[in-house]
Amino acid sequence: MGQWNVLYDMYERRLKAELSDAAVPKHIGVILDGNRRWAKSLGATASQGHRAGAGKIAEFLDWSEDAGVSIVTLWLLSTDNLARDEGELGELLRIICEAVSLLADQGRWKLAVVGDLALLPEQVSEDLRASVARTASVQGMTVNVAVGYGGRHEITEAVRAMMHEASAKGLTLDELADSFTDADITAHVYTKDQPDPDLVIRTSGEQRLSGFMLWQSVHSEYYFCEVYWPDFRRVDFLRALRSYAQRERRMGK
Repeated sequence: MGQWNVLYDMYERRLKAELSDAAVPKHIGVILDGNRRWAKSLGATASQGHRAGAGKIAEFLDWSEDAGVSIVTLWLLSTDNLARDEGELGELLRIICEAVSLLADQGRWKLAVVGDLALLPEQVSEDLRASVARTASVQGMTVNVAVGYGGRHEITEAVRAMMHEASAKGLTLDELADSFTDADITAHVYTKDQPDPDLVIRTSGEQRLSGFMLWQSVHSEYYFCEVYWPDFRRVDFLRALRSYAQRERRMGK
């Protein structure tokens, strides 16, 4: 085991050296997938898997901060997840609230909620807002916590907000349709004041976005990792950064 640790450390140092002069993504989106399958593989409960996954978050943020990343968006709960068994969902929401509160307690990262809090129980929404408020003056890396988030739902909400604004200005539907551009939706998505993600990482071996940041990821690079989220290591993160750095980003040009 000791020899393996030495080899692992050597490989990690080599990866970091390769990245020393490489481009670093400013915004990374992460689909934290595989908590339940990780637990099942060990004969543990889904709740234990969720707690193990929550325990990995601060570690990942440390790595991101060390690499020079400015924004991290963590997808913790999708709109689809809201249809899960009531008992599992309730426990998962408690774990998420605890995890976000612990992140706020560190005072290192500026937190923001990305999602529709109206879809969540009132107490959960209040707890998340309170955690975010405690970091309002923090100048560190921005961490978006995606809870009650779905890409289609986000776009629907953006269009609805845009229509309400147009109505308040006295515009007709025809006038709105004639002036409508993609910039109008961009101005109403949850991350409207932030750059789009440069890199999206998904763990667990699944190779799909499942609705994550559909509008914002049009020019993102994707990295799919086989390991379940609780087993995600720094070396996996560095491999993702290396993969990103090796790609030629033409942005459609």
